[in-house]
Amino acid sequence: MKSATIIGAGLVGSLWAVYLSKAGYKVTIIERRSDLRDANISAGKSINLALSVRGWKAFKNVGVEKEIEEIAIPMHGRTMHDKEGNLTYQPYGQEGQAIYSVSRAGINCRMMDIAEKYGNAEILFHEKCLDVDLESGIVYLENTKTNARSSIQSDVVFAADGAFSAVRYNAMQKLDRFDYLQDYIDDGYREILLPANPDGSYKLEKNTLHIWPRGRFMLIALPNEDGSFTCTLFMPHENHEYAFDKINMAEEVEHFFKTVFPDFFELIPNIAEVWEDHPLSSLAIIRCYPWTAGKVALMGDAAHATVPFYGQGMNSGFEDCSVMWELMQKHKEDWPEVFKEYQEVRKPDGDGVQDLSLHNYYVMRDYVADPDFLLQKKFERRIEQLYPDRYLPLYSQVSFSHIPYSIAYANGMKQDEYMKELMGKHDLEQLFNEDKIDELIHLIIDEVTALHE
Repeated sequence: MKSATIIGAGLVGSLWAVYLSKAGYKVTIIERRSDLRDANISAGKSINLALSVRGWKAFKNVGVEKEIEEIAIPMHGRTMHDKEGNLTYQPYGQEGQAIYSVSRAGINCRMMDIAEKYGNAEILFHEKCLDVDLESGIVYLENTKTNARSSIQSDVVFAADGAFSAVRYNAMQKLDRFDYLQDYIDDGYREILLPANPDGSYKLEKNTLHIWPRGRFMLIALPNEDGSFTCTLFMPHENHEYAFDKINMAEEVEHFFKTVFPDFFELIPNIAEVWEDHPLSSLAIIRCYPWTAGKVALMGDAAHATVPFYGQGMNSGFEDCSVMWELMQKHKEDWPEVFKEYQEVRKPDGDGVQDLSLHNYYVMRDYVADPDFLLQKKFERRIEQLYPDRYLPLYSQVSFSHIPYSIAYANGMKQDEYMKELMGKHDLEQLFNEDKIDELIHLIIDEVTALHE
């Protein structure tokens, strides 16, 4: 029987097990940690994830989307909170379109259930990957409880073991001419759990992503099933008036939130008490190449770890599964050919999702509360409404289409430059007020369409 080993029982590894089982492989998943399903994990244990069409496609390919729909909360737009407590709402796409909030722990547990139920996978916990023989497909392991050493050999090996992949570090980074870049951004994050009201209701509007943009830093909140929100504060580690190294004592925490996020402080006045419930964490982008060697391929964060500001880290990993699956069919499971084309087509998009993630951080942090930015987005939405087959704003290209990330990024940069030039020539606010905006759109649609590759 054909055999496959997957390193990492996270989101991508668990889903990929279902694909491989569907193709007739006996799948073994190796996981260094204990079984997440045995732990009592609160909804706010880690940054919530935003599931969009690329992820849904990967689920639908193997018929497990219903399992995920049960734990996904639709968010139809973003709600910005200014310092005075005023709210501004910006839809994400057209009517009916949404991205979906899922807790990392919740979806990870569900994905492991799916791997066992639909993928007939065996998950071995407490097994640390020490090394991989890339050419023979042998994975060398050590049990973290007993220190017993073992090995497992299979026809193909997939490293889905995250940004700090043991497979990449212990085996692939030793290859001659292996490119590797690890780049930490200046900002870190700390999570805060905003509990539900005593009656279990939400303290904020449920079906939206909440953002408190404050220039150099920001706070976001995503809904959980139990009425709570997982909130995340992104802020510089140091060298700023407000930085994590300056906010440690209870009075410093309280002063910070009262001053910078007064409406949020009203929702959680005991913020100083829960400040250290979750650790301060760092954020990095990791780029590498090649993604395959011998019988081994990197997938998800192991290949293209990114920062979380476009909500595409998980989706891009799931898209790896869709692409690899299509290539398996195309090349009739000739793995050298599958791997060759996989890394050639996916590497530009791995870079693309990282470029998009950094770009959207600046958008979310600096621009979402800016009137000119909001006017530009309103204008772009109107173009899309009038000509849905000819124009897609960048966010829709990324979150509501399957346009490759690298192409979406290139398109988006051209669109943004064009829109800014156009806003310099025309008073869009006045045109909206006079109901003449459509006349302008009809005049420029050919130019706008040409911005798409």
